[in-house]
Amino acid sequence: MPGNRGGIQPVCYHDNVRVQVLFFGLLRDIAGQAQTTLELPVGATAGAVFDHFAAQFPALGEMKRSVMLARNQEFTAAGTLLSEGDEIALLPPVSGGSGPWIHQLVTEPQGNFYGLTREPIDAAALARQLLQPRDGAFVNFEGVVRDNTKGRATKYLDYECYEAMAIKLMAQIGDAIAEAHPISRIALVHRLGRMEIGETSVAVIAFSPHRKPAFDAALEGINKLKKLVPIWKKEYFVDGEVWVDGEWDESLTSKR
Repeated sequence: MPGNRGGIQPVCYHDNVRVQVLFFGLLRDIAGQAQTTLELPVGATAGAVFDHFAAQFPALGEMKRSVMLARNQEFTAAGTLLSEGDEIALLPPVSGGSGPWIHQLVTEPQGNFYGLTREPIDAAALARQLLQPRDGAFVNFEGVVRDNTKGRATKYLDYECYEAMAIKLMAQIGDAIAEAHPISRIALVHRLGRMEIGETSVAVIAFSPHRKPAFDAALEGINKLKKLVPIWKKEYFVDGEVWVDGEWDESLTSKR
């Protein structure tokens, strides 16, 4: 048989695409892993990733109505076509840098601040750092770890998140709030990892020349953060542990 002349190599056509798959919160426990790779036929969709693992793990399949998909750190529809090297994250409903921040983002021109940390949050110090001479008020909302859930004694909490996606969404939420309210600046920060009773898990700080816009912005900030940002809470009790149930914001329904 004649040889391959001129150094020309035969062309190989790949019939599959390989994607990286990430599992978070309860889904990580169900799958028994935080991440893996998966090969699917060319033309496969993001929904096919979920279906693949739902076939392996029936408990995952039962959660289909509540699981969201993200492709390359953005929410995506199940019908989105996959490309080679995509990162697909399976996200259960959310539970309601430099220095201490493992991720931080400042958006200009207002100077809105967003951060994720594994260290204790000093919201008062952050507020004083961001306060401007034109501000007549700031509202600092802090969510703290309580000692019980419906009378069941809590030992401690543990938070985890899809960090790269979470910081982007926090900035989108905060910047939109700053556009919609007459405030001068806003900050959204969240702590990850283990937290003891009484410690701050999340803070939303809104600054304004007048008090009412600051109150309105802070309330909207915590409400949206708890339903849109992929952060999950696991609660530890004396007699067991559980991922805290939550729900996605209705605005995400169309992305399934």
